[in-house]
Amino acid sequence: MGEIEQRPTPGSRLGAPENSGISTLEHGQKPPPTPSGKLMSIKIQMLDDTQEAFEVPQRAPGKVLLDAVCNHLNLVEGDYFGLEFPDHKKITVWLDLLKPIVKQIRRPKHVVVKFVVKFFPPDHTQLQEELTRYLFALQVKQDLAQGRLACNDNSAALLISHIVQSEIGDFDEASDREHLAKNKYIPQQDALEDKIVEFHHNHIGQTPAESDFQLLEIARKLEMYGVRLHPAKDREGTKINLAVANTGILVFQGFTKINAFNWAKVRKLSFKRKRFLIKLRPDMNSSYQDTLEFLMASRDFCKSFWKICVEHHAFFRLFEEPKPKPKPVLFSRGSSFRFSGRTQKQVLDYVKEGGHKKVQFERKHSKIHSIRSLATQPSEPNSEVPKQAQQSGSLTLGEGSEPPGGQSCPQGGDLATASAEDAERQRGPGPSRSPAGSTKGDGASGAAAEEDEELVKDRPQQSRPQPPQPSTGSLTGSPHLSELSINSQGGTAPTNAILSPNLSPDTKQASPLVSPLLNDQSGPRAEDEDDGRRKRFPTDKAYFIAKEVSTTERTYLKDLEVITSWFQSTVSKEDSMPESLKSLIFPNFEPLHKFHTNFLKEIEQRLALWEGRSNAHIRGDYQRIGDVMLKNIQGMKQLAAHLWKHSEALEALETGIRGSRRLESLCRDFELQKVCYLPLNTFLLRPLHRLMHYKQVLERLCKHYPPSHSDFRDCRAALAEITEMVAQLHGTMIKMENFQKLHELKKDLIGVDNLVIPGREFIRLGSLSKLSGKGLQQRMFFLFNDVLLYTSRGLTASNQFKVHGQLPLYGMTMEESEEEWGVPHCLTLRGQRQSIVVAASSRPEMDKWVEDIQMAIDLAEKSSGPAPEFLASSPPDNKSPEEVAGDQESEDDLSASRTSLERQAPHRGNTMVHVCWHRNTSVSMVDFSVAVENQLSGNLLRKFKNSNGWQKLWVVFTNFCLFFYKSHQDNHPLASLPLLGYSLTIPSESEDIHKDYVFKLHFKSHVYYFRAESEYTFERWMEVIRSATSSASRAHAPSHKESHVY
Repeated sequence: MGEIEQRPTPGSRLGAPENSGISTLEHGQKPPPTPSGKLMSIKIQMLDDTQEAFEVPQRAPGKVLLDAVCNHLNLVEGDYFGLEFPDHKKITVWLDLLKPIVKQIRRPKHVVVKFVVKFFPPDHTQLQEELTRYLFALQVKQDLAQGRLACNDNSAALLISHIVQSEIGDFDEASDREHLAKNKYIPQQDALEDKIVEFHHNHIGQTPAESDFQLLEIARKLEMYGVRLHPAKDREGTKINLAVANTGILVFQGFTKINAFNWAKVRKLSFKRKRFLIKLRPDMNSSYQDTLEFLMASRDFCKSFWKICVEHHAFFRLFEEPKPKPKPVLFSRGSSFRFSGRTQKQVLDYVKEGGHKKVQFERKHSKIHSIRSLATQPSEPNSEVPKQAQQSGSLTLGEGSEPPGGQSCPQGGDLATASAEDAERQRGPGPSRSPAGSTKGDGASGAAAEEDEELVKDRPQQSRPQPPQPSTGSLTGSPHLSELSINSQGGTAPTNAILSPNLSPDTKQASPLVSPLLNDQSGPRAEDEDDGRRKRFPTDKAYFIAKEVSTTERTYLKDLEVITSWFQSTVSKEDSMPESLKSLIFPNFEPLHKFHTNFLKEIEQRLALWEGRSNAHIRGDYQRIGDVMLKNIQGMKQLAAHLWKHSEALEALETGIRGSRRLESLCRDFELQKVCYLPLNTFLLRPLHRLMHYKQVLERLCKHYPPSHSDFRDCRAALAEITEMVAQLHGTMIKMENFQKLHELKKDLIGVDNLVIPGREFIRLGSLSKLSGKGLQQRMFFLFNDVLLYTSRGLTASNQFKVHGQLPLYGMTMEESEEEWGVPHCLTLRGQRQSIVVAASSRPEMDKWVEDIQMAIDLAEKSSGPAPEFLASSPPDNKSPEEVAGDQESEDDLSASRTSLERQAPHRGNTMVHVCWHRNTSVSMVDFSVAVENQLSGNLLRKFKNSNGWQKLWVVFTNFCLFFYKSHQDNHPLASLPLLGYSLTIPSESEDIHKDYVFKLHFKSHVYYFRAESEYTFERWMEVIRSATSSASRAHAPSHKESHVY
């Protein structure tokens, strides 16, 4: 009797698992028991105009009813919604979640409670669920019909055209006019019918989910979006309307906003009888009085509006739900009302941590089938989640609070939201076979997962046929080949693979992180065998150093093949690259590939003799590597002419891309292939980087050997030879690294025309919070030696960052301003034309930015003056932090927004810029240089937190990221794990890891264990991974000559 009536939900009818609705409890907590007693039936009107009846105990608080509605809808982000109803005085009020329902709804049989949107976030991309965006779209549709969302005719017609697209699909004039005749979306719709039909014609191919997204994109820029007007009068008796939004309190005259009081300006809100009082913070530059007074129709109207203001402030400004005040002993003064529920930050964190399962839903008014991915079933081939649906991190924060941490990842495209650990848990102990015909080209498919901190490369393959798999010429039969190795270009799927629901809408490609490689439970089968092999191998440290040369040479050879085989094959099929450019690139890489193929054979033959695999009776003479290194490094000097040409080839390729759209398209499409797991221009610099690796290996050998050792002389001679080569090419390498980084950043930025100019140096990029009228908003900052850019993540299909403003460094000053603004780790940057206030996520992050910005300012001051060329197409942002940030766009701009989903630009959701954005950190050019030196390859055994067995993987560490392969013979990685933000530790005894040489990587709830084969390899993996997990601190500020100049 005392429980809510269990009704079948839309999800349960379709066989979906139940979820926990909008519970505000922490993980592991149980909800309080529902009050027992007499049940009462309450009718709820949903946003799609249907009505549902819910039976709840009379003494239950309002939260029980709201939870019941959200559970019925399988709604995860229910905190944005509320229940409103007319009270006994016919005033529309919100249901108080803490008070008993019976005390609020006096006559439940005669009252219809409406389920509506209560909190409108500043950016609709913060809504992670397609269902949530669908409900918001229904709210916009309802507001249009009721005349609350006032806008001009163009905007109204564009909004309705997206609604029509979501309801009836692609354009057909007869169907459109018939549908518009039957459905009235706005008063005076007939006058707009031609415009609606014209706009609808431009939406062909747009799915309902994409239509919802575009509808919200347009609506959010309108002044009346999410606004509920409350009639009032000012002190002079002038009729006005008050409203509350995520930014603060708004004042309207009719439908025109005449004033706004940002939360940062408001010190206190109160009411006294019919008077609503706003107490402002003292401001010498403002003409306002300390306290503003507005007169409302009655005390009840006044109190109702005050409650809404309190809830909006708490939801958008606080980190967590405010604690209840202690009850007074004798008498109470004032209202005890407080906000109840999760704040927006808690909602974002909850969704980001994957504490929910996605379920199906159906659109009542749509003739098109739309469905969300099921965690336990294969998804529909055409996923309808738009690629832009990503969290932007634009949160309004209160005084003294920090911006929210990491941002949630997108639900589509290349930045896959997957956790291999969750996949393994969902998979269950028993193997399941993939359906016939589900095998993909790489043999990879896997279980679904919803965790968001695994940034995985799952780039769609091009439709053009692939070139044949090139051969590295390496020895087969190595004792370290993975038993799971299968043909990556095609082969039968393992019997334990299950169909992944994370399929790309375009290519139905399975997410690689949840491949059989990362979900195989059969790990123990290799464990004892590997232990036995490890005992038979030499224990000398020199052997493992030599083995590192072999493993990294395999990866280097694969990187060369990206240019000599894969890229050359792609170029040969299309007549888009000039012959002069072909003759500059490929003839200078092919000799290197041939040389290093033979070099790898010699190294592996020497290792086989060292291990006793070939001639067990031969010992001593073959337990060294210096002679092989010396011979081949002397041979490399004959190839120096080709190495000198690589910088010229890089510059010529970028010049060609700028001058030819066809070449640009070819290179862009090639970068989408899985084999090109790094930016294309990075592979052109690999030969220069490899010289430094040889130098490091030989330095370790010389340090290990005593001078009397037979191998010491050859190693020292080889070190002298390679040191000479590195010194000759060092200046070119520094210049080219900066050049390559500038071009890579250019692809991630919108609104910048001339980023790559002679003399410009990249210094640091990373995530900071910028203080504006909306509070602290996450922005991506890019520091160069002459200018500081700040950007936000754009809404294009390519996930690029849009430049918002620029601050020239010449004449800039910087000061810490935590006390002035009440924000931790806060800086004020004062330029000659504008000033901005920014906050870092931590003190170490702030110190890095302070050091680099000061260095950049000093370099700018030493130059002859302000840089002659500034970034084009990015107007300066002259708003002060105290101004209300509107970012208004013209109505003409609104119609242009529809094209953002139609552009076929490459999805850049997995670059280092995006990793820094999601992990809320930064990386400097010094860090990139250290990362180039710290590259490593080899076999590791991997174990999840809750799995039993260890599984062998071929792992490549480069570019701050671990790339996972089944074996070294595979041409492309199956998954990747960016390490920025991760912690590197040794497992504790309580973790029950009884193995040697094990290290642990963990970030929030993600935990991975990796096991090396020897003490040396364990120390090397720890060394290189530590360089990525904790960004290198600057030992010294490079001088102008040492810094990276192009």
